[in-house]
Amino acid sequence: MTEDNNNTPDSVQLQLGQMNFNFGKIHRNLPVATLTELAIQRNEGILSSTGALAVNTGKFTGRSPEDRYIVDDDTTHDLVNWGKVNHPLLPEKFEGIFNRMRQHISGREFFIFDGFVGADQETRLPIRVLTDSVWHSIFATQIFIRPNSRELQSHIPGFTLLAVNDFSAIPEIDGTRSGTFIIINFTKKMILIGSTSYAGEIKKAFFTVMNFLLPLKGVFPMHCSANVGGNGDTALFFGLSGTGKTTLSADAQRALVGDDEHGWSDKKVFNFEGGCYAKCINLRKENEPQIWSAIKFGAVMENVVVDDNSRKPDFDDSRLTENTRVAYPLDYIPGAVVPSIAKHPNVIIFLTADAFGVMPPIAKLTKEGAMYHFISGYTSKLAGTERGITEPKETFSQCFGAPFMPLHPIVYARMLGERISTHKTMVYLINTGWTSGPYGIGKRMELKYTRKMVSAAINGELDTVSYKHDDIFNLDIPVYCLGVPSEILDPSSTWSDKRDYVVAAKRLAGLFVRNFERFGDTVADLAKSGPTI
Repeated sequence: MTEDNNNTPDSVQLQLGQMNFNFGKIHRNLPVATLTELAIQRNEGILSSTGALAVNTGKFTGRSPEDRYIVDDDTTHDLVNWGKVNHPLLPEKFEGIFNRMRQHISGREFFIFDGFVGADQETRLPIRVLTDSVWHSIFATQIFIRPNSRELQSHIPGFTLLAVNDFSAIPEIDGTRSGTFIIINFTKKMILIGSTSYAGEIKKAFFTVMNFLLPLKGVFPMHCSANVGGNGDTALFFGLSGTGKTTLSADAQRALVGDDEHGWSDKKVFNFEGGCYAKCINLRKENEPQIWSAIKFGAVMENVVVDDNSRKPDFDDSRLTENTRVAYPLDYIPGAVVPSIAKHPNVIIFLTADAFGVMPPIAKLTKEGAMYHFISGYTSKLAGTERGITEPKETFSQCFGAPFMPLHPIVYARMLGERISTHKTMVYLINTGWTSGPYGIGKRMELKYTRKMVSAAINGELDTVSYKHDDIFNLDIPVYCLGVPSEILDPSSTWSDKRDYVVAAKRLAGLFVRNFERFGDTVADLAKSGPTI
């Protein structure tokens, strides 16, 4: 192996040699400017008028959850919640794929990012990302936590990820569903990714790793964004992709801690990452000025259509996918908290995007209600977030992140409940989805109203208002919120036909009940805190 970077010491060469890698030229932790130049030279992307690198991920414009596997061995067999989400793969199948991957990449040029997942130095995970594309290395550099020069010299990865875009599995030999694969091996401390260029797989693979490791250390991992106010008060925003975690946490009046993945220990809340991964579709400067301004040199735009002549990105163009994305470092957001550590949260907000248009735009939850809705994880998957999703589709994703949660959901729910009780944290459920009817008839909740509701929850304005009980969803709805029309707070009043509303609401309540039944007696005591039919 040869290298062109003084930051690649002999120890790194030795580590790679011990894993039987036989790369050609390797580049380690190159500056983003250098990587951007290389990406353009190799025709991996183009420079847009904003300065951001624009790339196309090909046919994979979202995650492939059906192609994600966890190696089933002594480390994982009795801990992982195997089933529809967590697919097992035999150790020998992993070895077969890994051996062929090493042969496939022998002598090739590769790019290394060495860094960390986790801003808390007590629990952070040292990682190594090996990619055959330059722009994936830019993505890793911007999305994870970068080491300083001293940390880089002594870096020993606790987990290594190998991503090879042009290598496919052989399903009949490897036991995979298709040629695409994301495989996590907790014993070998390795992640293998093949036959997909979607960078979100790199990010979420490490999130899955943290969701397995941290509960064993007493730390609650969370699929949420976080920000802090001027007096240090912390707010968390839980939700699946597309529900508004990034948008709502990027608030000019509050400092961003992180937009997607955090841990909650006995001492603090901390970001897993050093960057953000924001959706770009229909992006408007007036609605999301911080994200708009972050799309500059050093950022990477995925599948955003760029004009051939002006190089201007068209954020309204969804011809490639609805799931257009941009990755940028956290410090591109003015006033962001770096290192990304905050106090215990005062307020937690669960975000859902209800495509039926029957969930209230905001409701207050008890601790038990919070655990119920956390385990349920109801939302509508939005177009493009996963392959095959072309319009909103209702889903229940436990812990607001089922594809990334290897353990049983009650493990995470109990950690949530314990922390709510200990720190007296207020919890609200906010619907960023549809109002005045279902998708196709109603309209999306206006962002300005959602922001008003979020502010009211965080600032304590909802602590003193009256509430009315929704008997179908078993929720307490505020009758007043400053800046929000009162009729919007009650979803039934926005429908032209109240009978249609009741039918749709009861149907969704039934889906909640049936979904919760699948968890069995383990969570039976929480069922009474949810909807009734």
